[in-house]
Parts: sequence; C-alpha cells; structure tokens
Amino acid sequence: MLNKKFRTIKCVIGSLLVLTLTSSAMAGSAETVEEKIARAITAAPADITKNATIMDVDGAILRKGTNEWVCFPGVGLIPGDKHPMCNDKVWMKWMKAVSTKTPFTTDVIGVSYMLAGDALVNNDNPMATDPNDGGVWVQDGPHLMMLFPNKDMISSLPRNPFVGGPYVMWDKTPLVHVMVPIEAKVAPKK
Repeated sequence: MLNKKFRTIKCVIGSLLVLTLTSSAMAGSAETVEEKIARAITAAPADITKNATIMDVDGAILRKGTNEWVCFPGVGLIPGDKHPMCNDKVWMKWMKAVSTKTPFTTDVIGVSYMLAGDALVNNDNPMATDPNDGGVWVQDGPHLMMLFPNKDMISSLPRNPFVGGPYVMWDKTPLVHVMVPIEAKVAPKK
C-alpha cells in the first residue's frame, strides 16, 4: 500500500515537472512586444518607423504612432512569416482588401517598405505555396513595393524578377504591384 502511494506521488511529481518544463519552454519561445517592435522597425527608414504605429500580425496595436505609417513584425498574409513591412495608408487598404477578399482600387500611388527582405513567393500566383509546383519563384532582399492607380502605368515594366531593376509581381491578379529591389538577387537553382 505504501509502495502504491509512493508510485502515485512519484507519477504526480513527474507529471508536474514535465508540465513545468513544457510551460517554461513555451513561455521562453514567445516573443515579447519589445522584440516584435524591434523587428518591425527594421522594415523602413528610421524617419518613418520612429513615429509609425506598430501592429502585430493579428491586428493588435503594439505601439500607437503619430504618422500615417503602419509597420508589422511579419506579413500576416503568410502564416508564421517574420519579414517586417511598413505600409502607407494605400497599402493598408490593399492589405484589408486581400484579407477580406474584396476588390481593391486606388487613385494614388501606394508605398510599402520591406528593407529586411521577404519570403520566397511565386511571382505569378499569390496563392501558390509549393515552390515545386512550377511558376517563377523569387525571394527578394531589401525592397520597396508600389501600387499604381492603373495597369497602364506599369505596362513597360518586366514581369521577370531576374532581369534587374523594378518588376511587376502578380500581374494577372487583382493583387498586382511593382517590386523595387534595393539589392541584386540571384535566380534560384533548379
């Protein structure tokens, strides 16, 4: 009987120890607000980020700003992405349209900064998730992204991201925009 109680206590203590270690490990992996803000402000020049609103990918305000820029510690449209971006109000309207699957239009040029780089994406299909499924896949380093009021304004730009300079991404979709790389990139190996 005493031996059975001892084993039960031993199991309870062991379970509590595992639970404590698991909780500590999970708590240690969670990012702090300060860490998210520090990453978000690497997306754009300091004269933009010092007064920008910092918003988490779930929409929570991490820091209220005083200018019209909104910076994120990652791209909420790509689950788990940690490439920061800073958007003007036109890009915020674009992001809302994308997330709510509603049409987007603009009468003015929009600008977004991603000076810490971007995830690997399909240049033709924004919904593609597997680099092995074909298409042209590209991962830019530091870059700007621009939205234009009409596609005629970007008709002379290349659609190939590897010819150098600005190029059009997601051309035949409502999410079309211009990528302006700040550094040269190398085509992925096939």
